[in-house]
Parts: sequence; C-alpha cells; structure tokens
Amino acid sequence: CIMMRKCHLNTCPVGIATQDPELRKKFRGKPEHTVNYLFMVAEETRQIMAQLGFRSINEMVGRVDALDARAAIQHWKADGLDLTKLLTPATKPYPEAGTYCMQPQNHGLELSLDVNKLVPLAKPALENGERVQAEVDIVNTDRTVGTILSHEVAKKWGLGMLPNDTIRFKIYGSAGQSFGAFLGKGITLELEGDANDYVGKGLSGGKIIIYPPKSSTFVAEENILVGNVCLYGATSGEAYLRGRAAERFAVRNSGARAVIEGVGDHALEYMTGGRVVILGPTGRNVAAGMSGGVAYVWAPDRDLLRINTNLGMVELEDVVDEADVEELKTMIELHQNHTDSAVAGDVLDRWDETLPQFVKIMPTDYKRVLMQRQAAEKGEVAAV
Repeated sequence: CIMMRKCHLNTCPVGIATQDPELRKKFRGKPEHTVNYLFMVAEETRQIMAQLGFRSINEMVGRVDALDARAAIQHWKADGLDLTKLLTPATKPYPEAGTYCMQPQNHGLELSLDVNKLVPLAKPALENGERVQAEVDIVNTDRTVGTILSHEVAKKWGLGMLPNDTIRFKIYGSAGQSFGAFLGKGITLELEGDANDYVGKGLSGGKIIIYPPKSSTFVAEENILVGNVCLYGATSGEAYLRGRAAERFAVRNSGARAVIEGVGDHALEYMTGGRVVILGPTGRNVAAGMSGGVAYVWAPDRDLLRINTNLGMVELEDVVDEADVEELKTMIELHQNHTDSAVAGDVLDRWDETLPQFVKIMPTDYKRVLMQRQAAEKGEVAAV
C-alpha cells in the first residue's frame, strides 16, 4: 500500500484493493511476506514480555499494574482524562473464575449432519468421482451444512474440485445458520423448506437451491425464505431462492450468480463481482459501495427503486444490450427450472412486457473499465 486512499474506487495503483485484472497484475505480495511479518511481531512481543517478566500471554491477562500509562497521560490529547477505572483490575465474580481459555471447547463436530450423513453418503464421489444423489432431513440446529463436505472434496480433488452436480442432496426441513457456507464446486444442495442467516456465505463454486415446501399454502414471493447476510463474500457458484431474503443480501459478493424474489435493506452492499437478479421489491440503500458485478432488478415502479438505491457508485440503466438480455433471461429460466417459481414463469410468459421493466444496476468505474477493455480489444483486432 502506498496510501493513495483509492480503495473504494477500484483503481488501486498497486493492485491491492481492486478487481481490475490489469491492476491486479501489479500486486507484488506473497504469502511468505505475511508469515515473515507475523514472525517479527511474535519476536518483538517475546522481547517485551521478557522485559516485563512474563513467560506466557495468559500470565499477562488482567495485569493492568504492568501497564505504563504515563506516555498517554502526558499527551496533550489526554489532558483531563482519568484512566483510573480502566486501570483497575476487574473483580472476579468468584475466586476460581477464569480470565482466559482454561478448558478446550467441544464444538460437537462429530454430531454434525456433514460428518454423520453427507460425507458417508458422498463417499463414492469423494473416492472415485462417481455421481451421488441422496435425500436427507434437516433441522435448524444443523449449521454450516455442506462445509465439512466441501473440505473433504477439496482435500481429495484439489482446487478443481468436482464437475457440477457430482454430489447432489435433496434436503427437507428448516436449515440453521450458514447453510451451504463455503460450498465447493461439484456439490448441489436443494432444500425444500427454509433457512436461517448466512445462506451460501463464502459460496465457492457450489449450487444452492431453496424453495418452500410444496405442500405450503402461502405465496412464496411474499414471504421470507432465507435470513440475513446471504451470499456474504461469495466468490463463485449459483443460488436460486424462491422467496424473499432479509437484509444485506449478497454483501461483498465477488463472483456468485444468484436469483431471489425480493430483498431487505442494504442488498448488494460492497459487491465487487458476480450477477444478481432480483425478481421483486427491494429495501433501502441498495448497492451501497458496489464497485463491481451487475444486478438486474424487476422494478415496475422505477422511481421507487431509484429512491431505494444508493447512487454514490452505481448507475441505473435499461436492459437493452443483447448480451445483457440473454444473460438475464437465462438466469430467470434457470431459476424457474430449479424452483418452479411462479414469478419467474410470469415474467417469462410476458417477456415482451416485463423486459422493459427491468433495471440494470451498473457500477460506474466497473463500466468504465469494461469499455476501456473493449476498446483495447477492438484496437488489437484492427491492428491484426
């Protein structure tokens, strides 16, 4: 970092805070640099501890008497500041109360749905790459379903993982938090039910399909299907969700493709890549800090969408480009195929009427980069 303070503009000149492939080529960092830095931090910490007479971090917990606050107190900014209460050792509620981790935590991973069912069922795929299909039930105490399974796939098959839909589970019930978190390529989780917060957090190439129970009588597109912060930090993969999401949908999404039928406040916040189709209403502050990727919103009331959108870094456009139209229609068709969505069916049945109602949310800097790249490619073609 050379302190250009352009982290939010996608124009970082040293390739750190950017999604522009050309700028990222300038990044010179290596994992070894971070390792070396932390070794130096550890060494300096060891030296300071030795000067103070401590042999371990645990010995220092609560030892406010070893703090030297003079430098802070004598600073002009601290004039009149009384640190007495901060520097008074906390009173223990009982003598044997621990002030640091004194007994190992049991996460109960051996009881998880992955370890007990998904991994054993997926054994043919894990060992030989054979296709696997199975049905399982889920309850809302089953969390991070699919994460351990993805770890096992990555251990066996490496970065390339498995071909799409190699492992496919049909799941029934209400999923707990982080359903499909970090789900790897080759794994498809189809949930007939609903899910809590963080669906598809860190989605990494897998496919997530969620729709209400087929026996339910409520209108899917008018009800919450998944919780807050779905697809947070997703890097790749697909998600088709028949119903609405709560707040902060697809925040920091950098590569996943998703279709949803309505979102709460702060959707698409800090999004840097991927594609999102919203077939329904949005909450406030859509696309705040969105520097990459594209979103398509079905907005018969365009004025309301404009009011709800944070226009600091994005523009609202008509969907007229042939490639955009094809991409949008394909994603909606996939959504209908996977979830039997009534909304998607209606949109497609009246395509000539509904297409003009779609709005494309496009980051301004991302658009500029794409236009420059297209111009450069045309120039190369002309030169040839």
